[in-house]
Amino acid sequence: QVQLAESGGDSVQAGGSLRLFCTASEYPDSSNCKVWFRQLPGKEREGVAAIATNSPKTWYVDSVKGRFTISKDNTENMMYLQMNSLKPEDTAMYYCASSRAGCGLSWYLPKWYNNWGQGTQVTVSS
Repeated sequence: QVQLAESGGDSVQAGGSLRLFCTASEYPDSSNCKVWFRQLPGKEREGVAAIATNSPKTWYVDSVKGRFTISKDNTENMMYLQMNSLKPEDTAMYYCASSRAGCGLSWYLPKWYNNWGQGTQVTVSS
């Protein structure tokens, strides 16, 4: 099973920026869809952004469009989430996930992903 590891989480003030990193242990990467999720305690995981491994296609939840950018570096087995104009409601634990299946219309559902990292905490204060 592919091991994923997130990093880059921190505490920032509203309006600030953070860049999250996700590394994968498998090379070459066999996944076809990589996704960032976030979760608050007691809440369900929310799909934030997705990227197809072998194409430039990306998907975003409406609440982060125009503020977050998902990207990847296949040569380094890395995925990134650039988060700008952060808001207190972006506060959550952020997870990266991957699947050998392609990113479909329901990319935001956690049930499609079998590889998960341990999460990195993002806290945005007002």
